[in-house]
Amino acid sequence: MKKTVIPQGYRASLNEYEIQRAIAYIKQTFQEEFSSALNLKRVSAPLFVTEQSGLNDNLNGYERPVTFDVPCVGADAQVVHSLAKWKRYALMRYGFSVGQGLYTDMNAIRRDEELDNVHSVYVDQWDWEKIITRENRNLDYLKLIVKAIVRAICDTNDRLRVRFPQLSTVLDPEVSFITTQELEDRYPDLLPSQRENAYLKEHRTACILQIGGALRSGKPHDGRAPDYDDWDLNCDIFFWDDVLDRALEISSMGIRVDEKSLARQLEISGCQERRELPFHKMLLEGKLPLTIGGGIGQSRLCMLLLGCAHIGQVQSSIWDPETVRACEEAGVLLL
Repeated sequence: MKKTVIPQGYRASLNEYEIQRAIAYIKQTFQEEFSSALNLKRVSAPLFVTEQSGLNDNLNGYERPVTFDVPCVGADAQVVHSLAKWKRYALMRYGFSVGQGLYTDMNAIRRDEELDNVHSVYVDQWDWEKIITRENRNLDYLKLIVKAIVRAICDTNDRLRVRFPQLSTVLDPEVSFITTQELEDRYPDLLPSQRENAYLKEHRTACILQIGGALRSGKPHDGRAPDYDDWDLNCDIFFWDDVLDRALEISSMGIRVDEKSLARQLEISGCQERRELPFHKMLLEGKLPLTIGGGIGQSRLCMLLLGCAHIGQVQSSIWDPETVRACEEAGVLLL
């Protein structure tokens, strides 16, 4: 099965330079909408951390971080997979208060990523984190934040189409919420990604809740590291992509683990050794703030709003010969 498929008859709505202008407009506009809606302040963030800090995101557990030695420090550094843990630590260090949060540009290299229309070894996203109270650690609050993010995306799209009337992407601002168990019960014979497509084709904008723990089938809907999201209080945000005729994940987010959920999830995952890492010790001792946070894909969002068929139209990366050939034959320019 081909990894990259360009829809028959596809043509970009904008030329190559107009796409660059539109990308800049999307990033500026969305940051304004998003940071205002969630009360977030922009900060600088690291490209790499040390392995010993425990601050790198372990994702699904099998992805290999890009590692290099730093002789003058006497330690190895890892390019971040995401900033899920670093952001929470930064909120404490920078003296943020309840109701306040931060966002930053996150750039990562995921060397083991499978390449296709929407996946690249280069990852760029807005990482964000916000301090909450213990009373906010519930699904109702999570849904409230999801709706605010979806509204910021839809408002950005509306402003973009005024600036670039050639574009035709239409988004549904009404979010449909469903848990992974409800999704499995509804489509028991489908794979998780097929369930997402089936549900999104009907609802167009959806939030899939509770990712990471095993379902009644004995398998999780998808992998999630045990030490940042609370598996009972997390989600992914999807939009239906009319160009690719598929569900497109734009954001992975959630209410973060507290002392109890971290201990439980480390035990379930067989990762008890992480309890001794500096970040995890601070969390288990109650020294870190309670937070909600996530990542919003910059290239994914640009792809969706610009009606692009391949993520390489909005970001510069490297591609396998099959992808290059498929795009050349379809007249799709990879940056």
